[in-house]
Amino acid sequence: MELVFRKWVFAFSLCCWLIFYVAFSVEGLHGDSKVTGVNLGGWLVIEGWIKPSLFDGIPNGDMLDGTQVQFKSVTLQKYVCAENGGGMDVSVNRDAASSWETFTLWRVSESEFQFRTTQGQFLTCYGTGCSVSATTKSASTTETFQIERNNNGRVHIKTKSGTYLQATIGNQLTADYPGTPGWNDNAATFEMSIVANNLHGDYQLANGYGHNKAKQVLERHRNTFINVGDFEFLFRQGINTVRIPVGWWIAFDPNPPAPFIGGTLEALDNAFSWAQAYNIKCIIDLHAAPGSQNGMEHSASQDGTTGWPTSSDYISQTLHVIDFLASRYAKHPALLGIELLNEPSAASVPLDTLVSYYKQGYEIVRKHSPSAYVVICQRIGNADPLELYQADIGSHNIVVDLHYYNLFDTFFVNKSAIDNIQFIYQSREAQLQALNGANGPLVFIGNSSEWVNEWNVTSGSQSDYQDFGRAQLEVYDAASFGWAYWTLKNDRKHWDFEWNIRNNYLQLSNILNLSSLCFRRWTFRVLKSSNYSQLFCLTTIVLFLFYLCSEQHVTYIYAGNSQKEKIFNSLTWLLLASVCFHLCQIF
Repeated sequence: MELVFRKWVFAFSLCCWLIFYVAFSVEGLHGDSKVTGVNLGGWLVIEGWIKPSLFDGIPNGDMLDGTQVQFKSVTLQKYVCAENGGGMDVSVNRDAASSWETFTLWRVSESEFQFRTTQGQFLTCYGTGCSVSATTKSASTTETFQIERNNNGRVHIKTKSGTYLQATIGNQLTADYPGTPGWNDNAATFEMSIVANNLHGDYQLANGYGHNKAKQVLERHRNTFINVGDFEFLFRQGINTVRIPVGWWIAFDPNPPAPFIGGTLEALDNAFSWAQAYNIKCIIDLHAAPGSQNGMEHSASQDGTTGWPTSSDYISQTLHVIDFLASRYAKHPALLGIELLNEPSAASVPLDTLVSYYKQGYEIVRKHSPSAYVVICQRIGNADPLELYQADIGSHNIVVDLHYYNLFDTFFVNKSAIDNIQFIYQSREAQLQALNGANGPLVFIGNSSEWVNEWNVTSGSQSDYQDFGRAQLEVYDAASFGWAYWTLKNDRKHWDFEWNIRNNYLQLSNILNLSSLCFRRWTFRVLKSSNYSQLFCLTTIVLFLFYLCSEQHVTYIYAGNSQKEKIFNSLTWLLLASVCFHLCQIF
């Protein structure tokens, strides 16, 4: 009778364990507790720093859209200036250059450009003999100039009518230079300085090459950068999810608005098929929104400005893209979730605008899928991740995406390897525990849900990198939804997941004990919550196991003689030891 009772208790406990293991895992993952993912960055949304060679064949490749330039008259030794940063006349009267003397390029062809001031107006010339002004907010023929360059940094600026600009002795910029200037010191010759050339995204690539050549370059890249073999590699490493950045133009494939190039939709379809073949789930990440949500190259910004939050048309178009993606992939077995927007800028995107968009996006996804995860990204910059926990965006399967880097901040500049690792344990771990304990969305560490095995330490050894990666994995594994590494492939080797794995700089095998993490996560949540039914179940499991192994039963347990009894006894003690171990880990 005693043995029967013990068997019933053991069966009950084991069933409870399995029930909780399934119930508190991320829905949709095959036998795993949480997302262990990798980003497919630089594939369907171009980031030039990931693969710089994509831009090597562009003529005048240092004068792409968004490049910032300054012009200095060689005769006056003064800089061209848009007074007040735009909205007034243009003069040539500054001894030193600052923001008013800096112009952002809009590229029309390899030699034709439009010049935008810091206030958003364009340099304008209405014909031969005119004085150049900066008063118009839109650009057309009268705002288009041709740049002629020599090899010594000197340029001539010519209007569409063929007249050259010159700096007059009255410090004006006029379109009346007689004839064709040489490269000697004359009024029509300027020294051009490239102040910044930081944008190398889809807009710059497509507009830089022109449609036909850009199509060839991107087709080759999309067909070779990521393929089915990469999914096999990820599967063998225990990766269960890929986060796939896409641009808004995917909803208009195969003929998106200029200058964007079609073909990303077919590539995304392929990714879903490859993922399904290897039991890998997909998170579609809207990385680039119309008008740009952060002014960076990975949001396909034309010139570094952030237009998305300023236009209701842009926001409506973005919601259309979410609707397109949700309707197309909601029923696909490989879909895990949709991220509504990547890295909106805290400086440019008001919280109320973002929350309103997130709420509408959540409802759109729910219209097509009751269970797909809806991922919302924190604002980058000076913003508190908790602001999204207080926004009440949705009620089911909602995830907040945090981006953690020991980079891009002067705080990390002089930190040693040990300093960086201690920061992970002391600061990041505490924040994650606070967010996990909050009554709100799940937490995703990823780039956005992303992290990277790179830092500002210039002399780190392989062992240092291993320790740094191990610290991040141990801490970020506590995120209730999981994590995703940025990125699978990268010319910068420590950002390259595949390189880190193959060269043993990042070691996953000692970390990814997912079943253990699942139980610990559920127990932590139960203990931090007011869910008394779950607390009762947890208490019941523990008490039954202790009762089973209490003093009055210990002798009997050890006295088992048959092979079945010995196996049963061993499993009983193993189950109790496992529960106790996980509880100790939590506390």
